[in-house]
Amino acid sequence: MNAMDPRPLYTRAAAQIASLIAAVRPEQLDGVTPCAEFDVRLLLSHLVGGTRRIAVIGAGGDGLAVRPFADGVPDDGWSAAYDEAREQVRVAWADDTRLDAAVRVPWGETAGRIALAGYVMEAVTHTWDLWEALGRPLELDPELAEFALTIAARVLPDEGREDAELPFGAVVPAPEGADAYGRLAAWMGRRPLVTA
Repeated sequence: MNAMDPRPLYTRAAAQIASLIAAVRPEQLDGVTPCAEFDVRLLLSHLVGGTRRIAVIGAGGDGLAVRPFADGVPDDGWSAAYDEAREQVRVAWADDTRLDAAVRVPWGETAGRIALAGYVMEAVTHTWDLWEALGRPLELDPELAEFALTIAARVLPDEGREDAELPFGAVVPAPEGADAYGRLAAWMGRRPLVTA
């Protein structure tokens, strides 16, 4: 994995998130998501805040000092806030040397490329959360889910998820015939919402 450049995948994941955010209707903001502690509005706040955090990390700053939630964004401002944050990520990670620089992320110190791959995993997982909450409004990129699932299997073992601070629950069985997103969601402890 050391030679891998996760930036193209991150760019694709961010574009997919931007499309989903643009699909959010005002009446959906208070809706539930498969991520039990987040409604749609709080999930959007986390997507923007987490994106700001990885931008600061990419720029060589202390990302852990950045709150992983965005405050003060009006309900009609989520698309603009996310677009601004993902552009900050693009600029911050443009220099190839950032991929091998040591960075600090919530799970420890690692090379930039590993940190960014971890954020792809998180972004794709939360993409599924938002997609499910919105009633599955568009087709998702399966390659992103396969990559995220590969990363998740390496860095988030099945055992040891009892820690209340860990944002992912115990692995649940994937529905029969589940696609890569369904398998990723199950690995992260998510269950699909009941949809009509």
